[in-house]
Amino acid sequence: MEKADVVIVGAGHAGAQCAIALRQNGFTGTVVVIGREPEYPYERPPLSKEYFAREKTFDRLYIRPPTFWAEKEIRFELGVEVTKVDAAAHEVTLSNGNKLGYGKLVWAAGGDPRRLSCSGAELAGVHAVRTRQDCDTLMAEIDEGTQQVVVIGGGYIGLEAAAVLTKMGCKVTLLEALPRVLARVAGEELSAFYEKEHRDHGVDLRTEVKVDCIVGDGHKVTGVRLADGEEVPAQAVIVGIGIVPAVGPLILAGASGANGVDVDEYCRTSLPDVYAIGDCAAFACDFAGGTVMRVESVQNANDMATCVAKAICGDEKPYRAFPWFWSNQYDLRLQTAGLNVGYDRSVVRGNPDDRAFTVVYLKEGRILALDCVNTVKDYVQGRKLVEAGAKPDLAALADKDVPLKELL
Repeated sequence: MEKADVVIVGAGHAGAQCAIALRQNGFTGTVVVIGREPEYPYERPPLSKEYFAREKTFDRLYIRPPTFWAEKEIRFELGVEVTKVDAAAHEVTLSNGNKLGYGKLVWAAGGDPRRLSCSGAELAGVHAVRTRQDCDTLMAEIDEGTQQVVVIGGGYIGLEAAAVLTKMGCKVTLLEALPRVLARVAGEELSAFYEKEHRDHGVDLRTEVKVDCIVGDGHKVTGVRLADGEEVPAQAVIVGIGIVPAVGPLILAGASGANGVDVDEYCRTSLPDVYAIGDCAAFACDFAGGTVMRVESVQNANDMATCVAKAICGDEKPYRAFPWFWSNQYDLRLQTAGLNVGYDRSVVRGNPDDRAFTVVYLKEGRILALDCVNTVKDYVQGRKLVEAGAKPDLAALADKDVPLKELL
């Protein structure tokens, strides 16, 4: 049986960055990356933005050119996945039947799109937006004349897809089960702003709507039936209702975890010599008051990966990276600094009607996070306030003409 010094499961942002960081930190051992897709690592966020809108070709999404990996002696096993982990033997079994031993195992498998549980969910024309193949299939349907699209889910993926489809001339209906979009990640002010923006751009955005089933002609989707009996016509449906962490083999091997796999402050799982990073790893986040959570962002994936690579190279330090996130919709650039978990007050700087404003989230007077819409200076300066745990004067905080750097 072949053995590698480090086996990385997952060829997304986290897996790619871990392999890169190993070499950057002087690791000379053998590194093998296992990826389910046939592609070398590529950036995920542009899939629902620039790539879907045809503003970027796929070759511009590569995290590194394909030749880079061979030059760094990083080997890839693509188009396969891990089906079993034997923690005692330090080996994994692949979907092609091969076994691979490891010295250290880094689990960076991310997650699978959460599927609808209603009837019709498997019809042709029902899509996720998670991989290149997902987007290519949907783009081909648009090219063939699909015009009526229903988006299920009012999170960032759903909103970004709705924005791009609207710009492409499609008639878009967006359905959200909760009372407002972005309800799990943003305050009411930001939710209301984006709901208005999408409606102003022609999206039929509906909240507090329950889906009964997907309707089809026996093969392809033709509509979405709501709980009240209404049927919304659809030639395509995009489902953006979150992900299910891809940790099955780890949990079966005995790793601790409920929502993903649990890791300690060094990104170590409860299994010996096994780390977990990225979307599938649940950790006690310092920027959320120690709440154990998964953070689904490129920043978290990259920073956890670097933390683990350094640890493997002998430079073990606790993971405490600053969380940030962004979203592009229409001509709006949202930049988020920090995590608003447990906030008890929000302050708005500027006027949302001007399409440039900031929502600041506080707990007991201390700044936790900021959502900055077309306000880059607030984002740059606000990061420092979050890191410092600043407790500013609220009147000054609400005054958009007062630079945030003066509130430190």
